[in-house]
Amino acid sequence: MGQMKQQSRKLGLALGSGSSRGWSHIGVIRELESVGIAPDVVCGCSIGSIVASSYAAGRLDKLEAWARSLGKRDIASFLELKRSFNGFVDVAKLRGFLAEVICKDGTAIEELGKTYASVATDLTNGREVWFTDGDVLDSVLASIALPALFSPVPYKGRWLVDGGLVNPVPISLCHAKGAERVIAVNLNGGIVGKHFVEPPEGTPSGGFVNALRTYSESLFPQQDKRERPPSLMDVAAGSLNIIQDRITRSRMAGDPPDILLNPRLAHIDLMAFDRADEAIEEGRACVRRMMPEIRRVLELNERS
Repeated sequence: MGQMKQQSRKLGLALGSGSSRGWSHIGVIRELESVGIAPDVVCGCSIGSIVASSYAAGRLDKLEAWARSLGKRDIASFLELKRSFNGFVDVAKLRGFLAEVICKDGTAIEELGKTYASVATDLTNGREVWFTDGDVLDSVLASIALPALFSPVPYKGRWLVDGGLVNPVPISLCHAKGAERVIAVNLNGGIVGKHFVEPPEGTPSGGFVNALRTYSESLFPQQDKRERPPSLMDVAAGSLNIIQDRITRSRMAGDPPDILLNPRLAHIDLMAFDRADEAIEEGRACVRRMMPEIRRVLELNERS
């Protein structure tokens, strides 16, 4: 495919929440770049904030290399059980890692090479919180603070959690940062009910997810499988999927993007971060499927 001449109106890219499915954002960016499309504004929610900030900081190569190298043991290394338990993730270790693949600790959003912002949720009142300035790593850690997996993040006298609870695909944030056209990546299409369908035998899945599922099911060892309650992890993941799917639909009805990308990744578990190769390739494939519409909406002219 030849390069395209990009239209001059400011372009925004809204990268949505979706845990391990979010590695597909890397593929989306790579495929857009391959045809000469470079967003001016990039906003992220949850996993989208990790990819968005890394891209804005010019460190996407490093993030992609790390994501592709991930194994189940690497994922487990970020988890811990504390005596005073309020989350599974070792946030201090994660912050140190993010300083390597995004930017050094203390870097301000204003210092990044592209316009970037992220969204989190105020736990006390349910309002969305936009990070448009301040510390980059603070903006990411607040946006990805999925309840139960992460401890709430203290920020300016508030407790913040995952932005996916209020604005899973931050189209509105892209517009607020000056984008006149927005490409949105929704990772929540077709996910409702997926955690209650038995995966085919041999299907890879996140080790941490399977551990919680096995533990929960062990509480009901004598029950017929058809009568056994869903596992702890299936209930949590299934509930989150419903919430994000319904909120995404509602938000996009009121503030639709110019182009909507829906990578086909509903079969990937919440914590299957070791499946980056598959997710990244589907991100690229999604852009290729939508290229005629992208070309039409952005008024691009293909050139050899």
